[in-house]
Amino acid sequence: MALLALISNSLMAAENAESAKVIGNPLKPGIGLTDPHVAIYGNTAYLYATHDFSPGSKKFVTKDWWVWSSTDLLNWKLAGTLNPETTFLRRPSDECWAGFGASKHGNYYWYFSAGPTQVGVVMADSPVGPWRDPLGKPLIPQGLTPTEARDPDILMDDDGQAYLVYGTFKYFIVRLNDDMISLAETPHRVQLDHEFGPYGEGKTDDKPSLHKRNGIYYLSWSSFYAMSTNVYGPYTYQGSVIVKENVAPEFQVDKTLRKYDLWHDRHGNFFTWHNQWYYACNDKSLPGRHSHFRDCCLSYVHYRDNGEMAPIRLDAIGVSQYDAAQSKIEGEDYFDAEEAEIKECPSGGFEVRGLGERSRLVYPNVKNLPKHSTVAFRVASARSSGGTIQIREGSADGKLLGRCLVPKTGGWDKYQIVSCVLNNQAATENLCLIFQGGAGELMRLDWLAFSAE
Repeated sequence: MALLALISNSLMAAENAESAKVIGNPLKPGIGLTDPHVAIYGNTAYLYATHDFSPGSKKFVTKDWWVWSSTDLLNWKLAGTLNPETTFLRRPSDECWAGFGASKHGNYYWYFSAGPTQVGVVMADSPVGPWRDPLGKPLIPQGLTPTEARDPDILMDDDGQAYLVYGTFKYFIVRLNDDMISLAETPHRVQLDHEFGPYGEGKTDDKPSLHKRNGIYYLSWSSFYAMSTNVYGPYTYQGSVIVKENVAPEFQVDKTLRKYDLWHDRHGNFFTWHNQWYYACNDKSLPGRHSHFRDCCLSYVHYRDNGEMAPIRLDAIGVSQYDAAQSKIEGEDYFDAEEAEIKECPSGGFEVRGLGERSRLVYPNVKNLPKHSTVAFRVASARSSGGTIQIREGSADGKLLGRCLVPKTGGWDKYQIVSCVLNNQAATENLCLIFQGGAGELMRLDWLAFSAE
């Protein structure tokens, strides 16, 4: 009995230790989950990924593709696998390279790199398969265009039209037919006014990606990007969303001594969910990682008022979780929002505007909250009566934990710090902010912070 009790206690201790681990960045570390490309279908995020086979690999060895799913971008589970035998290859392969998922007319499509020189497509009735190859041949065969045809990415434009972009250093874009498995035109060379990337001046990278926001098209490669008002370009170079000062020290490790290693092999792409934008990318900074065995990370992306992207924050916290022990939590880094807009803050950084009676901001998984925490908000209000922030547990209908009164601060660019004590236990909480005070915009939020009573 004593031995059984010892075993039971050991198992419980192991389970408690596992549950106490901080999950964030990298996602599912140390399993070779890499080349992340996220698609949102309904209330679930699906991550279409390359699978680095072994930490001992001396070259790229990728024997299948993975689909992972999550409802919160924090907890991920393996939801499906695509084997090369299912594709037009019809045989095992060590070159199951990057792919991208898309959906139209109730069908789901997965565009994949069959090695470095051709792009295929499979389809299914669900985002995770089972998959079938409708063509039995490559969609983009080797030699169609003067580039290594790999790393496909799909843009679904506002009118429902799908565009595929692919290539290595030289990028090509092509409109797809409504069936999503055939080309509607001859691929066009993407025009870019300045070429720069991880390899320095005059070169971009592989893995081009396209996304659109507020009428602007963004072409990206690695962590670099350019902007255009036309999907075909020309695109105007802007720079990188990764800068050293915004990267946590543990993610700055340079193993290969490459001049531009902070940018190397990021394979980044962008997606939006719940009124928030994200950047997904590769990472090889942790012990045991290298160019042929990689992890992946997620970060928030915020856009300046002129449409340019601000540098991201890359650290272990990642997204969809928060640490109450931080000096502050940026208001714009919410997981979910209604009736809210992220804009540049007059005092620097970003703020959340348009907060009124119908607004809601959700910050799940706030860790290390002391019992009866004091929460502080840096807010601005030009209204004569200000407003109130309700702090609720989980959702707008959740338990009321506290109320903070926001006075008139003297203008939308005049910030004050207000605070109140929460009726909470010492635990991880999912917090929802609700705003009250009458019609129109009530206040703007810069940041929030927690401390012991």
